[in-house]
Amino acid sequence: MTALLAPDPTDTDRDRRLRAAAMRVLLANWTGSGTVPSRSLYPHQWSWDSAFIAIGLRHLSPRRAQRELESLLGAQWLDGRVPHIVFNPAVPSHAYFPGPGFWRSSTAGRRAGAPAGVQTSGIVQPPVHALAAWLVHRADPGESRRRGFLARVLPALEAWHRYLETHRDLGGQGLAAVVHPWEPGLDNSPCWDRPLLRVTPAPAGSFRRADLVHASAADRPTDLDYARYVGLAAAYRDRGYQDHGRGDHGHGDAGVSGARPSFAVEDPGFNALLIASEHALADIAEALGADASAPRRRARRLTDALVRRLWDRERGVFAARDLGDGALLPVTAVNGLLPLIVPGLPADVAGALGATLAGEHFRLGEVHMVPSYDLTGPQFDAGRYWRGPSWFNTAWLIHRGLRATGATEPADRLRAGILHDAGATGFAEYVDPYTGEGHGIRDFSWTAALTLDLLTDPEDTR
Repeated sequence: MTALLAPDPTDTDRDRRLRAAAMRVLLANWTGSGTVPSRSLYPHQWSWDSAFIAIGLRHLSPRRAQRELESLLGAQWLDGRVPHIVFNPAVPSHAYFPGPGFWRSSTAGRRAGAPAGVQTSGIVQPPVHALAAWLVHRADPGESRRRGFLARVLPALEAWHRYLETHRDLGGQGLAAVVHPWEPGLDNSPCWDRPLLRVTPAPAGSFRRADLVHASAADRPTDLDYARYVGLAAAYRDRGYQDHGRGDHGHGDAGVSGARPSFAVEDPGFNALLIASEHALADIAEALGADASAPRRRARRLTDALVRRLWDRERGVFAARDLGDGALLPVTAVNGLLPLIVPGLPADVAGALGATLAGEHFRLGEVHMVPSYDLTGPQFDAGRYWRGPSWFNTAWLIHRGLRATGATEPADRLRAGILHDAGATGFAEYVDPYTGEGHGIRDFSWTAALTLDLLTDPEDTR
């Protein structure tokens, strides 16, 4: 394992060079209305990527950061969902799979209110957007007010949260559920292995993986996992992207009107980000002179449900709950640490999360950033996507949570590690937690954006 030799944070020359390099990445990946995660593997606009990118862009151009979010929200469906991909029609159809021809949003999603003038996917990603909008506003409140930024995005953000808190409360217990492993962002995490067993894979030869053209197969999900992702997405599409529809591929609750999808999971990271964004929504309402009591109440209810439903006291971590059998999934992963960002999390829970983060499962300060999966777990793979590697966006969220809970020393160590790894790997998508070797795509937009944020505003958690 390589030593974590982060340069002295007072090294302003290092900071200037890193800041300039991060800006170059964001400028190169800007399309005129939004930012692609990368020009190769991810040539469209992704939902939670754009939120993280806007958080960094606010330090480069607050107006461009506003446009980033406005562009994404312009593709919102009438039911309130913000799709996880907004497709650029200028990009060749073979450049990414599943592309617009697979999702067929304007036809398959018509009942759910998919826009007719733009093609999107039909699933969602974690709701970081209200938090991003609030941080973007605060970067230049005068410019934000002149453009009416908050007033224009507030209705879209409220509709987005309503969708998640109504359509997606599939367990009836007050938490939003995800219906595809891509939705919580931890695509091939071991968290999803068990619920995915209920999903019939798409037939071999029925699709072509464009991701393997740009990335090593050893770094990406396996063919079997990918076939299950495609089969599950196709089933959701074929029932018109309805969240209470028929069961998928003849499993479990098939044929029962109003039944849950075969993959339905309450994820702690997804719901933690929803809670943080409810608090941000309240801040936005207050800035506009509106009543902020409703989002505050929703945030409290969600927090109570999060702790009641997903806190595993014995393991000292939050766990996803499989709505297929009602059980907490016995997997320790980074999504279980993300509730550190929740304002008002009970102190004993926050303390236990800090201890878990420092313990043998994640070894904060001893390895690079925060592994995506338990270092001692049987499915750990240091190089394969979300089955072990450390990611910059989850590290940024945990840094924010640590600072908010007063754990400044581990937060400072984590910040130094994030900046070191970003610079050393050329803004890689993710890194090996033991060696720090970069994996996936380089010049990755959210890595550059969150690096820029930590260089500019490292202590801001409001």
